[in-house]
Amino acid sequence: MGMTKQTKVALVTGAARGIGKAVAQAMLADGYQVVLAGRTAETLQALADQAAAAGQTALAVQCDVSNPASVDALYAQVRERFGRLDVLFNNAGINAPAVSIDELSVELWKAVVDTNLTGAFLCARGAFALMKAQDPRGGRIINNGSISAHAPRPNTVPYTATKHAITGLTRSLSLDGRAHDIACGQIDIGNAGTDMANRMARGVPQANGEIRPEPLMDVAHIASSVLHMANLPLDANVQFMTVMATKMPFVGRG
Repeated sequence: MGMTKQTKVALVTGAARGIGKAVAQAMLADGYQVVLAGRTAETLQALADQAAAAGQTALAVQCDVSNPASVDALYAQVRERFGRLDVLFNNAGINAPAVSIDELSVELWKAVVDTNLTGAFLCARGAFALMKAQDPRGGRIINNGSISAHAPRPNTVPYTATKHAITGLTRSLSLDGRAHDIACGQIDIGNAGTDMANRMARGVPQANGEIRPEPLMDVAHIASSVLHMANLPLDANVQFMTVMATKMPFVGRG
């Protein structure tokens, strides 16, 4: 007996805004029960209330993914409320100011690593524990990489290093998940129109030192892409998907 979409449970981190919010709303509209995790309790609860008003099932959980105890508490709530997890969208991420590496504090470096890399590890760790043990077993982890998992922007050492590391995490989880019917893939996103990326349209530093505006794409295309990955049966997997504004300066040399 396969599960219906209505019984499938998804967890989205960084769900309060941007890509996380768009993906969570698309999954809710598609019939998933969605756990909304993030740092802003009021925003998450407002999203959960909207979902409830639309006849959807959402649970808002305040969580700091960089804090192991906070992630443990998040998974305790998932287990208690739903008893299983089918999809984790590992999306929470932060950036550091774009300054030369010698001007970047060690504290800022650690903050980015703690959220972007350790946070993704902690959430994947919790997902593995649940997915291995549940019946029917298995599930899917989708990591939010970035174009920065392939090529850096100027003065983004912490962000680029963590996003390259996410690729290694994705590959390891994909390999180690085989024995437990856990699939893992990664979506690398370029210039989705969110608060984090909207500055691109105003002009951002390029590799040659110029400041130039860059094209953006609608965040809805990210939501539909993640949904496609999530809806595959567990014997099929999108390992890596790059979705980008077609004319952004990534392919080629700027």
